Amino acid sequence: MTKKREQTKGAEKPSVGRRKVLVIGLDCATPQLVFDQWRDDLPNLRRLMQGGVYGELESTIPPITVPAWMSMMTSKDPGRLGFYGFRNRADFSYDRMRIANSKAVVEDTVWDILSREGGRVILVGVPQTYPVKPINGYMITSFLTPSTSSQYTYPAGLREEVEALVGEYMLDVENFRTEDKDDLLRQIYEMTEKRFKVVRHLLREKEWDFFMLVEMGVDRIHHGFWKFFDPGHWKYEAGSPYQNAIKDYYQYLDREIGEILGTLDEDTAVLVVSDHGAKHMEGGICINEWLKQEGYLTLREEPQDIVPLEKVEIDWDRTVAWGAGGYYGRLFLNVQGREPRGIIPAGEYESVRDELVEKLSQITDENGVNIGTVAYKPQDVYGECRNVPPDLMVYFGNLFWRSVGSMGHRDIRTRENDIGPDDANHSQQGIFIMYDPRRQGRGRVDGLQVTDVGPTVLDLFGLPIPEDMQGKTIAHRKG
Repeated sequence: MTKKREQTKGAEKPSVGRRKVLVIGLDCATPQLVFDQWRDDLPNLRRLMQGGVYGELESTIPPITVPAWMSMMTSKDPGRLGFYGFRNRADFSYDRMRIANSKAVVEDTVWDILSREGGRVILVGVPQTYPVKPINGYMITSFLTPSTSSQYTYPAGLREEVEALVGEYMLDVENFRTEDKDDLLRQIYEMTEKRFKVVRHLLREKEWDFFMLVEMGVDRIHHGFWKFFDPGHWKYEAGSPYQNAIKDYYQYLDREIGEILGTLDEDTAVLVVSDHGAKHMEGGICINEWLKQEGYLTLREEPQDIVPLEKVEIDWDRTVAWGAGGYYGRLFLNVQGREPRGIIPAGEYESVRDELVEKLSQITDENGVNIGTVAYKPQDVYGECRNVPPDLMVYFGNLFWRSVGSMGHRDIRTRENDIGPDDANHSQQGIFIMYDPRRQGRGRVDGLQVTDVGPTVLDLFGLPIPEDMQGKTIAHRKG
């Protein structure tokens, strides 16, 4: 049985069933925009900030949707959770990968704990909730669900209610990496309108104590439209008709949030959070081309076109390391006794990692300017590393550059994304806003961690915080 910490000093007796907590998740919402640049244009979020507590929320390493949302709601880091991105090595073979869906989540979430305490919960769009698991309430799964032909609601009968309300429910836009910006914008708004219509319905018609929704539209609009509003982006288009696309969407979201706030009773605590932020993307570092250039990766035959690494024949008997693409890079070492055809002696493992960390830090742009790459050893970041972590996690250019895993490039650098146009990468800081009518507002605070959110929710209900949660409640944090 999980040990409990003592209740926070001054906390009330458990109030599950006697008060409500609403968590509004905005995937990729960025503090520089919400807290500073557009603060006065977002009156509902501004009102929550003025009456509550807010600050930048330090994301996980890596700052990716998976694992960040589950780190938030379990208060466990990715090492403890045992997944380090959407796709993870299933074992030490060269090709077996496993999707981190709900089956990968074995730690208690906030809603698991609340359900056991008799709390009524509703989840809408929270990543890693598919396949559905029984909860004491209702669930609509997230964009990671294969399609709406899968069971995307719990209970199953909720699906009919949802589709009677909005027609075909949209788990995600069809493709956010597209040049058809008009269609992408239309899809983002349609998806968000449907989601919030369903949310308002559930808020009104269902009994609940804890309600959490996550809207993916912010992430999609950042990736699709960042270059149109940011003069610092290398592809900035001054005077573009899409110049205000992101700001307009933030203002639209603020109005939707305002409608939700108008339905709540006066004792409901409201949190608005994001799993990470966004920043402009300079381009990509072709991680496997770099490894090949540096002598760590050997191919049996050079590809004639740009192809995924899985389509290339690797000479494993002469390969030290290979990598994976994404918003951050992952390097895997070919170790004797671990990988099927490993060549690195176990005793040289750390020296090879150190050598790679040093060489990665020296990567430059086309003009010879160091881009500031940082490589992390998972064992230095997490208290423990479950399942099969990467051997190195790489922030190319401190996340101003993404990792490109495909091969067949003529350079280690590319300004275009190999899987479609993408203007933004993730940044390490997300947002945290909390308005609790039972507590006096404290303004802006520093030092908030993504793992602090779960304990904060439990504390709002007056519940003890499990000892194995890694974060601390923000409810009593002073500005």
